[in-house]
Amino acid sequence: MEIRLTDYSDEWNIEFEREVVRLKRIFSTLDIHFEHFGSTSVKGMKAKPVIDMIGIVQCIDDLEPFHEQLHAEGYDVAGEWGIEGRMLYRKGGENRTHHIHMYQFDNTQIERHLVVRDYLRSNPAEVEMYNLLKIDLSSKYNDTRDYSRAKKEYVNKLEKRAYDWYLSNNF
Repeated sequence: MEIRLTDYSDEWNIEFEREVVRLKRIFSTLDIHFEHFGSTSVKGMKAKPVIDMIGIVQCIDDLEPFHEQLHAEGYDVAGEWGIEGRMLYRKGGENRTHHIHMYQFDNTQIERHLVVRDYLRSNPAEVEMYNLLKIDLSSKYNDTRDYSRAKKEYVNKLEKRAYDWYLSNNF
């Protein structure tokens, strides 16, 4: 997929809320909680305009009966897609609009995503550094796969800084 890096938009939060309403209608029989994460959830962050959402459920196996209805709503079921215990749903085909990362409540990936989000929301200087990297990499790579690989080392270090920040503020 081609990189579509854009400036931050307040519309992303509105679209997150709209999609939560749609998804809660689909998953009406499940106890489910949604969080907006990733670059579209951080004010000032440049991002591919794809709303990343976490859905937290009691049991990941409870999702399977909803796959057909999700498909009818435009989602493809990608499965774990490289992260054990995750169920990934993607909407929008080649012009993706949403990624829904569903996790069972006790999956450690939930905390990882939310700690990074909260760290970035609290650190505008970190957002600006990350934006500069994204701009540079988007000028070098056209494909999201190559772009993502190129920023992997930076993201790993960002996660470390985020956890250090989280631990210093919560203990």
